[in-house]
Amino acid sequence: MDTLNRILSKLGINRDAGGRSPLAVFVLDDDVRRHEWFQKRFPNDILHVAETAHEGIEMLSREYYDAIFLDHDLLPEHYHATESDDERTGYAVALWLAENSQYQMSATITVHTRNADGAMRMVELMRGAGRQADYVPFPLLTQRIKQHWQR
Repeated sequence: MDTLNRILSKLGINRDAGGRSPLAVFVLDDDVRRHEWFQKRFPNDILHVAETAHEGIEMLSREYYDAIFLDHDLLPEHYHATESDDERTGYAVALWLAENSQYQMSATITVHTRNADGAMRMVELMRGAGRQADYVPFPLLTQRIKQHWQR
């Protein structure tokens, strides 16, 4: 049904009262409270949430998204880790996006983690592969969403 809604939206048939078509939004985050937070900011849009890097890569390879939001630390043990765990963090998704440029070519990519070091590694990796990606610390994300996707 999501695919049909996006097609109708692209044709201008299924427009909401706010004047813009519904967006397809992807969120990689392990925090259920943040899932709810994103739902409140994108109430009339199509929101898909992944909690693990593996699940995220699978979803990104199957669906098209207008906006992609990536967290770095996906497990409690990552929050204050002194060593990187690239295979189980958002870095794995950033690496997949960097290596698979045929996917999500026009999506806006935002890294929203509180982990600045992890975020910059992700952004630099994607930019090095020709992707446009930005780091917006989670506390500043509301303003970014208002600027870019306001209804």
